[in-house]
Amino acid sequence: MAFAGQVRGGQASSPRKRVISWQHGESPLGEERILRRSTSTELAWTPNMNALTASRRSQDFMLNTQVQSHRIVILGGTSGIGLATAERAAADGATVIVASSSPDRIDAALERLPASAEGYTVNVRHPEEIRDLFNRLGSFDHLAFTAGETLQIGAIADTDLEPARRALDVRVWGAYATVKHAVPHLRPGGSIVLSSGIAGTRPEPNWAVAASICGALDALTRALAVELAPIRVNAVAPGAVRGDLWREMNEEDRSAMYDPLSEALPVGRVGEVSDIAKTFLYLMRNGYSSGTIVTVDGGSVLV
Repeated sequence: MAFAGQVRGGQASSPRKRVISWQHGESPLGEERILRRSTSTELAWTPNMNALTASRRSQDFMLNTQVQSHRIVILGGTSGIGLATAERAAADGATVIVASSSPDRIDAALERLPASAEGYTVNVRHPEEIRDLFNRLGSFDHLAFTAGETLQIGAIADTDLEPARRALDVRVWGAYATVKHAVPHLRPGGSIVLSSGIAGTRPEPNWAVAASICGALDALTRALAVELAPIRVNAVAPGAVRGDLWREMNEEDRSAMYDPLSEALPVGRVGEVSDIAKTFLYLMRNGYSSGTIVTVDGGSVLV
């Protein structure tokens, strides 16, 4: 099937501007050959074969604690925490691939990233697009999922159910489908880092939708860490962070939210996206961390 796509911001041969999109339901593979890395090894059977296999499996997935020369895929990597993670990883020598539903945000992100960066248009509410993206990308080392829309906050009695379902589709089912289609392409030593939040453990009034999303992602992280082992699966749970999550609020409303929080937090300030990005990179590097939800909240769960 022919690849039906378009290149934004430059020629397809230039990784600097390799921003590709395709129509829903169409395969991007065409006749291109995707090379897959084989890690199979023939071993003679012994009475200790199970132990030997487990040992070999564990060794295959021992982590190189550096991300230099690694390929890191970030869905939601064109703004906020995702873009900050991409910038941090690129600064450490990784090749970053960012994906978003917004071609404009992809173009803007690639202007801030090195020439080796790639950007792809994908809607995480369409599993077929996610599948086609990973089939096209081939093998890579780490996956981060930070995709999400502005949080829906309000009393349950006043909640419009359609936007609430859409939020769950993007943040929970989008993460689920992304992991499903990414895992076959993860190299040994690879990892997955999802994005949750402290609302799952300390919800505020009117945060039922956000708390449900965070709670679901926390549980999904732990379940996947068990099911996919030795692939490591972790999550980051940020507190209040200055970022694009609140882009639909005006500056006055954002200040009214941030200022009291800064005074109340033990660290004396709200978080920056760079604070959270460091945690994503930490979890990619730490080969002894799996099934962990790392809270980065300035101490807000304490006050």
